[in-house]
Amino acid sequence: MGKKIASGVAHTVPADLRQALVSRPITVDRWNALTPLGRNEWICWTISVKKKETRTHHIERLLAEVDAGKRRPCCWPGCPHRTK
Repeated sequence: MGKKIASGVAHTVPADLRQALVSRPITVDRWNALTPLGRNEWICWTISVKKKETRTHHIERLLAEVDAGKRRPCCWPGCPHRTK
């Protein structure tokens, strides 16, 4: 069994993102070190697109940016699914 993948506040990690994360153990550590709200923003940003190609691009970008130390997606207004 692999490492535990932490989820967000309003969203769980979808299967395609989970698979991408487990293929990169260092990224899993960085992902788990994010705050629950930060992980939630990344998940929502990834799943909110319509095209499969765009979602794939978002996952690739998420992996690269989390590895680079980014805590949340740039220019994202925030998750509309969280309640206040």
